[in-house]
Amino acid sequence: MKIVITAPYYQKAQDELKQLFGEVIYRPWKELGHGYTETELISLLQETQADALITEHDHVTAGVIEAYPNLRFIGVCRGTPSNVAVETATQKGIPVINTPARNAQAVAELFIANLITMYRHTLASIRWLEGENWEAGAHTSYLQFKGNEVAGKTIGMVGFGAVGQTIANLIRHFPTQIQYYDPFYTSDDTYYQKVTLEEVFATSDVVSIHLPVTEETKGLIDKRLLSMMKPDAIFVNTARAVVVNRNDLLDVLEQKQIRGAILDVFDYEPPDEIDYKLIHRDDVLATPHIAGATFEVEDHHADILNRALHNYFIGNKKSIRQLVNPAVLVTNEA
Repeated sequence: MKIVITAPYYQKAQDELKQLFGEVIYRPWKELGHGYTETELISLLQETQADALITEHDHVTAGVIEAYPNLRFIGVCRGTPSNVAVETATQKGIPVINTPARNAQAVAELFIANLITMYRHTLASIRWLEGENWEAGAHTSYLQFKGNEVAGKTIGMVGFGAVGQTIANLIRHFPTQIQYYDPFYTSDDTYYQKVTLEEVFATSDVVSIHLPVTEETKGLIDKRLLSMMKPDAIFVNTARAVVVNRNDLLDVLEQKQIRGAILDVFDYEPPDEIDYKLIHRDDVLATPHIAGATFEVEDHHADILNRALHNYFIGNKKSIRQLVNPAVLVTNEA
């Protein structure tokens, strides 16, 4: 099997694929400076006569799949394969295999870093210090920037998948109390308390969103839920912007109904005027969608995908959780 890899893939992981399947052709999208367009990807597949594709940010459209319908598989180095025409791949009998949880550790670490930064007024204190405001004998900084500890807080998770569980496993040791809402999952660990969605918002000191984008989750987090939060609570979203009604979030912040928000995702990237209203607020700590941006994430996605491909093709385990389109199994049996 000849595999074209356009995703970042470290050398050892490439070598493993060679041993398993034969030939690897490495053409990372970073060398282009952008994900392969439909035309560029079709040209690459035709040039290499690839049997399979491993992608990250390329436009694997229906047009690509129609032009190259005999791929043995499409590997997607992402948790959500939104850049791949999955339905078309299923129709053509092509398994789409993704890498869920590749960025769980990265997101968890930034969550903790930003939560501490907000609780301890770190950014404001740095600006104060750089402004040369420290006067002789004054205790201004000690009094003005006195903050809170994470220890003892109740952390509420909306969605308790890989990222939420990774955060919980780290932050429980501060210690904190962890509670979560997830209609599709119940943890075996009794330390984590499963509660209703309303309870998460009403009783948590920190409410953290970890939801995928579905028709059911779009705009799910609205004024009704946000208004239930404690006056000193912090709202965190490192998942997807569209699951939160941003106008409702802006409203509760402007009304000072909650302490603040930590945001890494926005309705528009680059942000529009409303997004920037959120970003520029003193009670919002905003980062430019970098929660999953670590070099290690690229190693994680290669390792996850290699294991999945080994299980699927070598171990003949067709029910792997990384198979995005299990309906393809029925298509290929027909």
